[in-house]
Amino acid sequence: MKIEILGMGCSRCKTLEEQVRRALKELNVEAQVEKVADLDRISAYGVLMTPGLVINGEVRSSGTLPSMATLKGWIEGESRK
Repeated sequence: MKIEILGMGCSRCKTLEEQVRRALKELNVEAQVEKVADLDRISAYGVLMTPGLVINGEVRSSGTLPSMATLKGWIEGESRK
């Protein structure tokens, strides 16, 4: 599984990365987590507000911090595929 955190390094972007890593650890799921700060790559996903979250190429959130329960649900769903 590949998870991308889209953003330029703002506090909410950092928080999202921390939450993703915590969710992965709690679920005992391995994933490649990449921080993406390149504006061209971010805009290629159609994300206009950060932080953005992309899981396996699919934008899951933009401009918000999803709840831990939501993050875990997305990660569990992808790990079952």
